[in-house]
Amino acid sequence: MGLLDGKVAVVTGAGRGIGREEAITLAKNGAKVVVNDVGAGLHGEAGDLTPAQEVVNTITAAGGEAVINGDDISTWAGGKNVIDQAIDTFGSMDILVNNAGILRDKMSFNMEESDWDDVIRVHLKGHFATAQHAAVYWRGRAKAGEAVTGRIINTSSEAGLFGSAGQANYAAAKGGIVSLTWVLARELERFGVTVNAIAPRARTRMTDAVFPEMAKSDDGFDKFDPVHIAQLIAFLASPEAHDVSGQIFVVFGGDVWAMSAFRPVGELHSATGWTPEDLVAHKGELFKDHPSTVPPFSFF
Repeated sequence: MGLLDGKVAVVTGAGRGIGREEAITLAKNGAKVVVNDVGAGLHGEAGDLTPAQEVVNTITAAGGEAVINGDDISTWAGGKNVIDQAIDTFGSMDILVNNAGILRDKMSFNMEESDWDDVIRVHLKGHFATAQHAAVYWRGRAKAGEAVTGRIINTSSEAGLFGSAGQANYAAAKGGIVSLTWVLARELERFGVTVNAIAPRARTRMTDAVFPEMAKSDDGFDKFDPVHIAQLIAFLASPEAHDVSGQIFVVFGGDVWAMSAFRPVGELHSATGWTPEDLVAHKGELFKDHPSTVPPFSFF
């Protein structure tokens, strides 16, 4: 018996890297999988569906069930088509793993409009386009009196949590995905759906050029292997995670951190309000336990 027996999953951007391992791991745990990928290059240029078909072949060769989907999930129609294919092919849709993304890294003063628009479209709109159509499906089932155990797992980034120089478009999209996760978790809870997000550290096409140290591990444990990310995905997709929702996880090898939402780190109170001069005088009090400068990129 697998942890996800009888479940149907959609994984976007599943042709390579983290998405590939997520699709294969979900299948190993019993899920039937729609492997979505447009076959695009790292920067969104046209590609082919061969990698996605290879993932499907890997799953079916191991005795699992999977089909390929080549829709562009950054369009409204594409987001609907991939959800509809899962329902039409396997009879239901239970798990949505939003993973697809591209990079167009530039400093803000060098960034062009298309660099901004394309990254926001693929990451942020691409997450919402699939989630919206999944939500419609699950809401309809719940209103019809059916039991729903839907799961949405989004992919953010530490760039979205802390900000990353040279990635204004990417960090903004990933930060938006965190807020989107919280909204969807609140809206869909009553229908039996949980919504969480991960911020993974792993070796992918996106990280190869930026973090060459991810190439190998020297202690026999490859902490950069994306397979480690997939284990958390399988847990969050399972019935045992029914009480986990609206959470953000940083995942790195064998380490998993549950992250908190924004919280106060300093405060001032006045019964009569503040003048600019008052705030100057009390600035040290507001920041007595927290630096007033840009926080470090990571706290780990």
